[in-house]
Amino acid sequence: MVDTELAREQDYVATLYARLDALQREAEAQLKAVRILDVGGNHQSRSERDTFARTYEDRIVQLREVDDRLAFGRLETAPEEDGAPVYRYIGRVGLRDENLQPILLDWRVPQASAFYQATAATPLGARSRRHLLSSGRRIIRIEDEILDAALLEGDTANLHQGEGALLSALTAQRTGHMSDIVSTIQAEQDRIIRSELNGVLVVQGGPGTGKTAVALHRAAYLLYTHRDRLQNAGVLIVGPSTSFLQYIEAVLPSLGETGVVLASVGQLFPGVEAGHEDAPAVAALKGQTFMADLIARAVKSRQKVPAAAQKLLVNGDTLVLKPQLIEAAIHRARSGGKPHNEARVVFVKHALNALAREWLEQLQRQGRSMDDTDLPMLREDLRLADDVRVALNTAWLPLTPQKLVQDLYARPQWLEELTPRWRAAQRALLHRPRDAEFTIADIPLLDEAAEHLGEYSAVDAAQKREAKEQRKRDIENAELAIKNMDVKGLVNAKALADNFAELGDRATTAERAALDRSWTYGHVIVDEAQELSPMQWRLLMRRGPRRSFTIVGDIAQAAAAAAADSWREALAPVLEASFEADRWRLEELTVNYRTPSQIAEAAEEMAVAHGLPITASRTVRASDWPVVIVTDAVDALRRERALGVGGTVAVIVVEEHIDALAEALDAEFGDIVGRGALGLLRDVALLTPHDSKGLEFDAVIVVDPTAIVAASERGAGALYVAMTRATQRLYLVSDGPLPAGLSDLP
Repeated sequence: MVDTELAREQDYVATLYARLDALQREAEAQLKAVRILDVGGNHQSRSERDTFARTYEDRIVQLREVDDRLAFGRLETAPEEDGAPVYRYIGRVGLRDENLQPILLDWRVPQASAFYQATAATPLGARSRRHLLSSGRRIIRIEDEILDAALLEGDTANLHQGEGALLSALTAQRTGHMSDIVSTIQAEQDRIIRSELNGVLVVQGGPGTGKTAVALHRAAYLLYTHRDRLQNAGVLIVGPSTSFLQYIEAVLPSLGETGVVLASVGQLFPGVEAGHEDAPAVAALKGQTFMADLIARAVKSRQKVPAAAQKLLVNGDTLVLKPQLIEAAIHRARSGGKPHNEARVVFVKHALNALAREWLEQLQRQGRSMDDTDLPMLREDLRLADDVRVALNTAWLPLTPQKLVQDLYARPQWLEELTPRWRAAQRALLHRPRDAEFTIADIPLLDEAAEHLGEYSAVDAAQKREAKEQRKRDIENAELAIKNMDVKGLVNAKALADNFAELGDRATTAERAALDRSWTYGHVIVDEAQELSPMQWRLLMRRGPRRSFTIVGDIAQAAAAAAADSWREALAPVLEASFEADRWRLEELTVNYRTPSQIAEAAEEMAVAHGLPITASRTVRASDWPVVIVTDAVDALRRERALGVGGTVAVIVVEEHIDALAEALDAEFGDIVGRGALGLLRDVALLTPHDSKGLEFDAVIVVDPTAIVAASERGAGALYVAMTRATQRLYLVSDGPLPAGLSDLP
């Protein structure tokens, strides 16, 4: 009977792949037809042709990405009047046959929710649930969960629990890239994934509870369900490191979604990519909200009234620039409420007008025959005069965010003027050379500076205004193009207009959003959110002013110096100190799917011993290996490889010891070891505790746990993170006493 059912499912899945292939061929034919269109030299027509080509290209990519495990489930619902069973197949995307009848349901549609949420007690209209396990396009196993006891002909003693598909996924070897969990989403995860779009949703869960997977699948669900709202604004997913982003990058394409911006906090300021952390004390200082006030004072201090009158030489005449004139021009510019660089235009205009009037009066007193009609000529002469330009720039200099922050760090005297109440030791933490690289903690400060400074030049501002006007025209043209091409329903006018914009190489919404600092997203997902400082939250609030957020993390895993001790504290910048029940909601994940029980117990005992506020969770499995304590990292890796079981390995060590350890591992194992993000492409990844956040490996070797705890004020949280990255085996490398909570390990 099993063989018969397997063959039947294989036949059905073969029809689905045949339909997928047909749709792909159809899209390829449409693409070919569009590409050969002769549109002449008309710029708008070329834009329309290229945009439709991009639409078909995106469709082809989507169909290719969902090929693996296209269909993974089947629901049997109540029979029709003729008694025939009704089956609904669940897959990565929805498919219809040539007669437009549904043959595969997208996992995100409401009719598919029972596949994840139905139980024998609450079947939600389903009688049974079948998991289809596949390799390529071939079904290799089926597994049934009976929800209606009548299907067992009264025998309820052997109800299937359906854990085989889940446990198979959990125990599978890791590949260095995260896999989607679309076929094994559990009920508590599904409820969170399908939660409403609006408001702030906080997902709290301990290690291994699937927080990241839930966040990514939620992104795919929201993009599908709220496409009209999110397609043009986009979704931003913020992760803790570039290693993490590389690890998760394939998940959303495998679910049919590509229009998402993935970024670490260090990548959220266009033109600057920061990958290095400051020392803990420096990061903690830069992360506090009083730094926003410091940036504001720094900008304002660059608008200065001179202490005394200045003599200016213009076309042979000597003019006197009085402080009162500069003061009046500054007051006029500030009264408009514009950012520094934009207000400077008003300042310069007012100062030149006033100075030109004084020059005219001076010339008239000298007997020159001149009147008000000569003012424009005098203003132009003043504008070009070197002395005038130096004087006005000294009073109000145009600035970039990078220049402002660099000067703030490199000019101790200026910093002291701005921070009279700071201790000298605090100022010393910020001091560094002007040419030093920006760090991750600098990114929010650059963004804060950009808010106060505005566009660097009038040309930038004019280009932005023109872009807005062009978009209006593009939407009108897109509506006409859709009508002319007879493709109504395939693409909407706003999405088409987005692709008319010639930014780079026909940039997508996601690409344009990543390049525009002022872009605001329809939804923002933040992973490992417990690590964010108040200043980093301020930055994210500007990216998501609608307050539509999914915030994922575990307070117990907080290791950053500026991290919060509770979600209430962390969310203060998000909710502006307002914690009404309708402003945010908390969901908790309580089942640890990833971490074997023996590793989870060891990590939790260590966490409790250090007072970490861990979230209680239930582990679903044990592994075959106990936690092992060894005295040498090279020996630990040698032991792991001698097992011959394959899989991925992480060696986690504090930053200050990583160079020496890399040299030792290279000498023994050669190029199978890679550092940081590169390590995810090798058999062995050498990582710091920070870089390991959100990742998972078959085996983890934690080097010198005591050093990890001692490295920072939140070192115990970093060790908790490192220990819980393992899905099978954990080695602790120590030649001395272990941290509290681990001393009882054999």
